[in-house]
Amino acid sequence: MKKYSNNQALIKGCRQLLVCAALSVLINFLPSHVFAQADSAKTTADTTVAATEPSLLSPSLELLSIQKADSSVDLKVALKTKFKGSTIKLPLLKVTFYQVADTVNKEMGFIITDLNGKGVFNCKANQLLVDKDGKVHFKAMFAGNKSMEATDGEVTAKRARIDITPIKEDSVTSVKVKLIDVGTGKEAGVSNIVVGIFVKRQFFPMKLGEVTTDTTGEGTLEIPKGLPGDANGNITLIAKIDENETYGGLESSTSQNWGVAVSDANSVMPRALWSSHPPVWMVITFVILVATVWGHYFVIVFELLRLRKEEPHEPNNPINV
Repeated sequence: MKKYSNNQALIKGCRQLLVCAALSVLINFLPSHVFAQADSAKTTADTTVAATEPSLLSPSLELLSIQKADSSVDLKVALKTKFKGSTIKLPLLKVTFYQVADTVNKEMGFIITDLNGKGVFNCKANQLLVDKDGKVHFKAMFAGNKSMEATDGEVTAKRARIDITPIKEDSVTSVKVKLIDVGTGKEAGVSNIVVGIFVKRQFFPMKLGEVTTDTTGEGTLEIPKGLPGDANGNITLIAKIDENETYGGLESSTSQNWGVAVSDANSVMPRALWSSHPPVWMVITFVILVATVWGHYFVIVFELLRLRKEEPHEPNNPINV
């Protein structure tokens, strides 16, 4: 019996030792777990706050320069942004234009974008600042607002112009174009440049062809006959270069009486299937068909109402016989 009591005391002592060891381990590791739990909660809270804060849209600004025949420069701007995978045009926003000379930005003016997010600013020839390399450097800037970030765009182009000369020999009509570099102060023809020839139309210019300038900077294109013009037969021919790496965009135009006269007077078109005035027989047939169909509807409704009135009704105070 004494031996059994000693064994019981030994087992009890071992259990107490194990409990103490376990408590010691928990005490050592418990603070680190508590701190880790607090840090995780803080990180989660910060992430939730950042997710709830509205993010600003990041618009993009596209700037193009087009040098005109009168030595002025048109600056075309397009402002848009991406939202939920779709491209959205940004209308009625202010875009300011600058000329960059050395480290100075000279403000020229501003425009308000139209409903398509686009606008054109014309810089006169006497306002241009040309550097020693014969280049002009422009910058357009949108200052941003409460929902959009600020953005800007820049473009650099060497000074040049396109001369367009109409030529008529016997019954053949053509135009001669010449690309001239004027950036160095001396006029020099530019070779191996593709120039497109267009005729002005109501919505977009129609392309007639293109020429590649020779060693003197010139090229000639024959103009087809029978092009519709205005009431006097005048057509507007346009020579244009789109986005050249050195000169940017260039454009020049001329008006010539080479087209077919098209009257712009308002006149009543004759009755025809393709006009807004259909033939009389078609109008009469349409009225008869519509009247027949709707007449059937009226007859059906009338008969239903008549049957409703003739439906027998039970007396209010029936007498039991």
